[in-house]
Amino acid sequence: MSPQLGVVRAAWAVDAGVVHLLPRLRSWGPHAARLLLVAACYYLGARLGLLRALVDDQVTPLWPPTGVALLSLLLGGLRLWPGIAVAAFVVNAPLGGVGEALLICAGNTLAPVVGFLLLRRVGFRLELDRTRDALSLVLLGAFTGMLVSATVGSGALLLSGVVDGVDFWATWSVWWTGDVLGVLVLVPLALTARSLRGRRPAPRRVVEAVALLVSTTAVMAVATTTDIRLMYLVFPFLIWAAFRFGHAGTAPCALIAAVLAAHGATRASGPFEGLELLVRMVTLQAFNGTVVTTALLLSAVVAERNAARAAIERTVAQLTDVVSRHRPLLVRDVPPPRPPEAR
Repeated sequence: MSPQLGVVRAAWAVDAGVVHLLPRLRSWGPHAARLLLVAACYYLGARLGLLRALVDDQVTPLWPPTGVALLSLLLGGLRLWPGIAVAAFVVNAPLGGVGEALLICAGNTLAPVVGFLLLRRVGFRLELDRTRDALSLVLLGAFTGMLVSATVGSGALLLSGVVDGVDFWATWSVWWTGDVLGVLVLVPLALTARSLRGRRPAPRRVVEAVALLVSTTAVMAVATTTDIRLMYLVFPFLIWAAFRFGHAGTAPCALIAAVLAAHGATRASGPFEGLELLVRMVTLQAFNGTVVTTALLLSAVVAERNAARAAIERTVAQLTDVVSRHRPLLVRDVPPPRPPEAR
């Protein structure tokens, strides 16, 4: 074979390989863009969360990236886990050693994956229109899934000498609380915003919604800065939000309550003043868990009630239509009334 023919065949082989590779590159393009978007949102949420770090500048009582991670898996599937892993490593690498960052990265990646798999196992629906969906998100996606990241992350800090055995459980409680709140606050809010796309509320509804949010903010701002135990006053506003707006009302109200409560716990102000770190985190988690669970369950119950009412109304309308169409036949087949018999 001549050298020229060999060069021509090699060029043909390269061209054929490029032709076969182009469709794969085109299919990977959107996926790479989604991975970059997930990583960017995770990193941004991490920078916001680290502003309130309590332990070694990397353990915070509100960690939005867990919500970003679980939400991305719910919307895009398990294919997006590399974006979570890369962002988790980039966030933690400057805060400690490489080994410590790798362990924390593994825990922060596995936790939302475990939560996603548990939710998929029980048939979780993104609409959050069933009571079982609200309970699944709280118990499986948040409480159970985030045990992985809290345990692995706190163990990494213990092994690296950042915390000692005495402070392990306090660190674990802060880590778990932050991860749980990140899921419970961000996921319902994002799923609700996704379901409201394209809707235009009436002006009166907008005014009422603004009044609800302002009232909730005012109540929580006072409750987290005074020594009097007033944080329970937020619950009437959650009830108002659930019955008037459903998840669209309870999700932002729960976000406001959780953020302001976490802010008060971080500063040890109001009802958190004078409490040890572990007690503050237990108190914060009890309050925020109760708030978010109440909001989700009430909204789900209202959604189920509205769905049942709509189904009954459709059934009644269908029966009315059937009766109206067959009424002439029914009237024609009815025999005329008989005259009364003489006695």
